[in-house]
Amino acid sequence: MQQKSSQSRGVLYDKTVPLNKSEKHLINSAHLLLIASRACSSQNKARFFLGGWCVWVCVCVWKMRLFVGLYQLSSLLYLVALAGCEEDYTEDEEMILSLIRQVDSRPVLESGSSAQFLRCTKDAWRIPGQYIVVVRNGTRDNQVERTARRLRVNAARRGYLISILRTYSGAFHGFLVQMSSDVLHMAVKLPHVEYIEEDSSIFAQGSPWNLERIVQTKTGKYKPPNDGSEVGVYIMDTTIQANHRELAQRVMVTDFNSVPEEDGVRVHRQASQCDSHGTHTAGVVSGRDSGVAPGASVNSVRVLNCQGKGTVSGALAGLEYIRASLQVQPISPVIVLLPFAGGFSRTLNAACREMVRSGAVLIAAAGNYQDDACLYSPASEPEVITVGASNAADQPLTVGTMGTNVGRCVDLFAPGDDIVSASGDCPTCFTAKSGTSQAAAHVAGIAAVLLKENPTARSVEVLHLLRHHAAQQVMNPEALPLEHRLTTPNMVAVVFKSPSARAGEALLCRSVWSKRSGVMSFDTAAAHCLHGEEMFSCSSYSPDGVWAGERIEGRDDQKECVAHNGVGGQGVYAVARCCMDDRVQCQSFASAHMGTEAKCPSPQHQLTGCCSYFGSGGVADATRPLHGNSKACPARAGATSHASCCQITSSLECRGNEYQASGFMEQVEVSCEDSWTLTGCSGASQGSAPHGAYARGNTCIVRPSRGERGVAAVAICCRYPPPQQSSSEPGQEPGRQ
Repeated sequence: MQQKSSQSRGVLYDKTVPLNKSEKHLINSAHLLLIASRACSSQNKARFFLGGWCVWVCVCVWKMRLFVGLYQLSSLLYLVALAGCEEDYTEDEEMILSLIRQVDSRPVLESGSSAQFLRCTKDAWRIPGQYIVVVRNGTRDNQVERTARRLRVNAARRGYLISILRTYSGAFHGFLVQMSSDVLHMAVKLPHVEYIEEDSSIFAQGSPWNLERIVQTKTGKYKPPNDGSEVGVYIMDTTIQANHRELAQRVMVTDFNSVPEEDGVRVHRQASQCDSHGTHTAGVVSGRDSGVAPGASVNSVRVLNCQGKGTVSGALAGLEYIRASLQVQPISPVIVLLPFAGGFSRTLNAACREMVRSGAVLIAAAGNYQDDACLYSPASEPEVITVGASNAADQPLTVGTMGTNVGRCVDLFAPGDDIVSASGDCPTCFTAKSGTSQAAAHVAGIAAVLLKENPTARSVEVLHLLRHHAAQQVMNPEALPLEHRLTTPNMVAVVFKSPSARAGEALLCRSVWSKRSGVMSFDTAAAHCLHGEEMFSCSSYSPDGVWAGERIEGRDDQKECVAHNGVGGQGVYAVARCCMDDRVQCQSFASAHMGTEAKCPSPQHQLTGCCSYFGSGGVADATRPLHGNSKACPARAGATSHASCCQITSSLECRGNEYQASGFMEQVEVSCEDSWTLTGCSGASQGSAPHGAYARGNTCIVRPSRGERGVAAVAICCRYPPPQQSSSEPGQEPGRQ
């Protein structure tokens, strides 16, 4: 087997050949002598090299007798040689010198607990030997450098050389290191390290070239409310052909470039290939004739190579570059388009989350793997607007064996099938591409149109407006995988006529589903709202009808909707109703005792939702919320009731709507009227408990148990009255339907 050398950044001897301790010291001593010879000037090098090797050979002859002093003798020769050198030695050699000076000193101190090690769930996408080391929040830059240096010293003491490829100091602090996997056990025990993630690949989300076909389109009469000018869009993709007629004078190709080498030895790096995906995506966003927002400016940040492949570490570096650029030359509003997907990455998700909280709107492709989008990054990050792809019939996109990702991590869908846009083949060429990259580019363009008229809108507000104006319930649910049919949003993005008008000051709400809980008794599932949203209510759904209820836990930004699996249940979903409203503050109030009602504390509160929890694991069965002057949520024996109450700082008014089925129905529905928004959804029955309740759009849906009759769906609807209408008195109930 070929022996590893320091150039391969592996061990200094072949681990497959059994060596005793003295032989390992001999090899490492020889390596130190070689490093010392490289550190010397040419005048001293020959003298040292000859003398050092003579001494070393002599020692080899007597190695069995001089085992104890061999390594120290070689180290002494190394120090003498370096002391006589006239040139400065490199940082690596300085580190080795520091190592030698510490021989026979105290052992390396390591922290008692080990940091977490994370690895991509897609084995084929992993990049072995390359790791992202993330340090804890609050760690200073000099501590990051000290941590990296300590890792190098500890590794060198054990015969390994590592290379620090990049440091991060923007959205998170840490460094990218190239090293043997054998060094991991040392790295995870370093002080300040929170976790280590193995680097992995990311990919452009356009369909393969052999599945594409050229289509012809007639000149459209598309006229958006505005052209999206004064909005900056950073596209993290391949390079972009800036002189294309669709993009001329609106694209700035930055000097950032962090991409891996292309696979294979005969890759043709023609401009048309390297520009293909990025040029097409940019054309969808802001092309003169093919773009959604033809006035938006585009900044190209290259993180994908000519094959459309990149790395998580490269994407992290691209986000840091954008963050630093915005600090030097602020752009507001700003959109960052992420038309790629990789395996789930905690680090990439965290970096995206910090970018959103710094003021940017991040929009990502859901992925083209006909899979759960929650398994991919950045699509799985809740703060990122994740876009699935639909075809011309408003159905989920499928192209050959590939198709759009789906599930609860998708926020909405957009056109992504045979999209005609700029081609990298020539400055006047067009082509058609399909995929969630194209769908995400559509939403980036729509967001630019929105931000043109609402420049101070936060990312969460952009998300709510996109969903509020989307075409609702147009997709055939049968086209979705059964396990994702309930959790996938059924809406397709459209460009709205009046993006600045928030639908007459409508209350904007959405449902956030958790993943399904485990099947053990008392297993839980939790759903969370985004920063900037209020949790107006909490409900749950059990496919087999066995669950122990739900409740809101925590306070302020730490609230979560927690659903509890029942004894013998097969898992349960938690469904949080999250609304974007700075004018209210909501809180959950529990009943004082089991079997008693939970009330809102004052007339200044509106009841926006009810839930109940059976601590014994019994099957939950909610009853009707009480409005009027009581504003309470009753509970049955053995259950604790919880009332979601929002303190009124304006003219918010709420009421209950109910529909009770006369016989058995597969599902019972009740909707809120126009101008009213669904904030709470629950079911009521006189017999066995229903499977739970959940909101779909502005409709409350309850699924009865098999054969159960007379089940009722109860919706709590709230609104801000139109300006010309005087608001109702607090607590007044217009009536039920």
